[in-house]
Amino acid sequence: MTKLLWEPSSDRIENTNMFSFMQSVNTKFGHSFTEYPALHDWSVNNLEDFWTHTWDFLDILSSQPFDQAVKDPDKMPGAKFFVNAKLNFAENLLRFRNDNTALIFRGEDSVRRTLTYNELYREVAQVTASLKAMGIRPGDRVVGFVPNMPESIVAMLAAASLGAVWSSCSPDFGIKGVLDRFGQTQPRVLFTADGYFFKGKPLDSIERIAGIVKELPSIEKIVVIPYTHNTPDISSLPQAVHYNDFKTADADEIQFEQVDFDHPLYIMYSSGTTGLPKCMVQSQGGVLLHQKKELVLHTDLKEEDTIFYFTTCGWMMWNWLTCSLSVGATLVLFDGNPFHPGPDALWKMAQDEEITVFGTSAGYIEALKNAGVKPKEQFDLPRLKSILSTGSPLSNENFEFVYDHIKQDLQLASISGGSDLNGCFALGNPMGSVYIGELQCRGLGMKVFAYDATGNPVVGQQGELVCTAPFPSMPIYFWGDEDGAKYRSAYFDEYPNTWTHGDFIMVTERGGVIMYGRSDATLNPGGVRIGTAEIYRRLDAMEALADSVVVGQSWNNDVRVILFVKMADGFELTEELKNQIKADIRKHASPRHVPARIIECPDVPYTLNMKKVELAVKKMIEGQEVKNKDALKNPEALDFFGDIQELQS
Repeated sequence: MTKLLWEPSSDRIENTNMFSFMQSVNTKFGHSFTEYPALHDWSVNNLEDFWTHTWDFLDILSSQPFDQAVKDPDKMPGAKFFVNAKLNFAENLLRFRNDNTALIFRGEDSVRRTLTYNELYREVAQVTASLKAMGIRPGDRVVGFVPNMPESIVAMLAAASLGAVWSSCSPDFGIKGVLDRFGQTQPRVLFTADGYFFKGKPLDSIERIAGIVKELPSIEKIVVIPYTHNTPDISSLPQAVHYNDFKTADADEIQFEQVDFDHPLYIMYSSGTTGLPKCMVQSQGGVLLHQKKELVLHTDLKEEDTIFYFTTCGWMMWNWLTCSLSVGATLVLFDGNPFHPGPDALWKMAQDEEITVFGTSAGYIEALKNAGVKPKEQFDLPRLKSILSTGSPLSNENFEFVYDHIKQDLQLASISGGSDLNGCFALGNPMGSVYIGELQCRGLGMKVFAYDATGNPVVGQQGELVCTAPFPSMPIYFWGDEDGAKYRSAYFDEYPNTWTHGDFIMVTERGGVIMYGRSDATLNPGGVRIGTAEIYRRLDAMEALADSVVVGQSWNNDVRVILFVKMADGFELTEELKNQIKADIRKHASPRHVPARIIECPDVPYTLNMKKVELAVKKMIEGQEVKNKDALKNPEALDFFGDIQELQS
C-alpha cells in the first residue's frame, strides 16, 4: 500500500478552482462528477467540449471569437485549435490595471524592487513603443540574455504585444551555447543586463555580449539593463543603448497586435547535448490557454496568491511562472544562488514575502535536505499552501522531507512535462491526496498513457509516456524545419499519430503517475527496460553519497548497469559501502537494477537547467563524441569518464 502523506479537507476542496470548474462542467453538460478521475476521463474523451469550456471558464480575452475549438482532432501533428480566433498573449497578461503588486524582485545582492500592475503596464508600454518605432513587426525575433528580473518580463511582454517572437537564455550560458540557440533564429533585438550576481560576487556580461553579437549580424539593437552597475560602460557594444534611454518615456497605452491563436510566441530550446538545440516554436494562444489551465486549475492559483519559482530565463519554468500575471497574482522573481548567503535563503524570502506557492526543482530539495535545513523549525510559513517540484523525479525520501521539515498541511505537487510543450503532462490536483513518490494526476485534456513494448496502454506497469490526443501548446513547428521532418521524428516516429515524449512512467490504479526518468536513458539489462529513477531513489537516501549518475554500458551483446558516485565529505567508497549499496538496490528495486560496477567520480555533469546528462556519460565511457558541451553547466565533469580502465573488464 502506497503511503498517504496528505489529503485536503472538504472545506479546502470546495474552495479550489478545480472544484468550481467541475461544478460548472456538471451544470453545463449534465454530469454529476465528484472526483477528479471522472472529470479527467471526460476532458480527454470530449476535447471540443473540454477546451471550449476551459476557454470560457478561464475568461480568455480575444478580439474575435473562434469558429471551432478543435479542428482535425485525429491528426497529430496537424490538429488546429480555436480556428479564426484573434487575441494577444500580452494583453491577457496585462489585463489587470490596478495598484496590486505584480512583481517582487529579490536579487542575491539584497536588492528588493516591486512593480504594481499599473506600473508594469506602463513599463511595457514604454518598451513596446520603442520596439515599434524601430520597426519590429509580427514574426520578428526579440531575444533576452538576461537574469530573472522584472525587465526580462517587460521585454517579453513588449515583444509579444507586437506579435514578435521571444526567446531567452540565462546569463550563465557560454558564448557558444547562446549562439547555438540565437544563431539559428536571426533576432533583431537583444535585451541583456550588464551582469549578474552569484555567490555574493558580481559577474560581468559585457565581454560575452560583445562576443555574441560579433557572430550575430542580424542584431540591430542591444538594450542593456543596469544591474551590477548604475551606469554600465557599453562603449564596446555596437548599436547598444541603456535600457532607460531606450524606453519611450511618454508612452502609457498599448495597442496590442491581434494575432491568430497559433501565431508564434516563444522559441524554446532542447538541451542541445546531442547536437544543435531543437528550436521549438509555440503559439500565443496555445501557451496562454495551456499554462493558465495548469495555473488556475491544477495549481489553484488565485489573485490573492503570491507565487515563486526558482528558475532562470533559460528554463521553461520562467515562461510558466510569467503566465501567472494572467490571474492577477503576485510573482516573486529571484536572481542568484539559492544557497547564498546561507542554505536557508529562499525560505527566509518565503517567510518575508508570504509566499503561498513555492516552486523549485527536485535537485534543490535534495540539496536542502543534505544541508540540514529545516524550514518548519526556522521560519513562519502560515500562507504557504503548496510546493511544486520538477526537473527530475522527486525521491520518496524527499517527499517525506517536505512534510517532515517544511510544512505538514500543504499540497506537494511533483510535476512533469517539458520545454517541448511549455507545460505538463502530469501534475497536481488540489482536490486530491498526495501519495509518496506519485505525481497526483494526468493533466486535464492530456490523454496520457504508459505504453508497453507492444504499444498498448498499461496500468501498474512501467511504460513509455505517450499522449494520444493533440493539445494546444504543442509546437506549431521547429524553426528551420521547412518540411516538418525534424518535428515528426522528434515525437511521432515511434507510434504514428501519437506523441512519444521520451519519459518512462507508470500510471497507478488511482490515476497517479510515477516517473522513472528519460526513456532514452532507460537501462536494458537482459532486454528488460528499467528506469534510472528507481536507483536514484535509493541512492538519495544514503548519507555517504553527495551525488550519483547511473548509465547502461554495452557489454558482451547485452547491457550492464554502471553506477558512478560522488562521495559526501568525510566518506570513502569502501567495498563494504559498495556491498551495502548493491544490497539496498536489490531489496528495494530489483536484482536487475544492481550495478555491475560502482565507481567513484569527482563530479556529476548537469545541463544548465540542472538535469543529469546520463546519455553524455554513456557516450564518454563507450568512446563516442559528446557534442555541444557548452550546453552543460559543468562540462569539465565529463573529462573523468573518458578513459576508465575498470570498465574494460
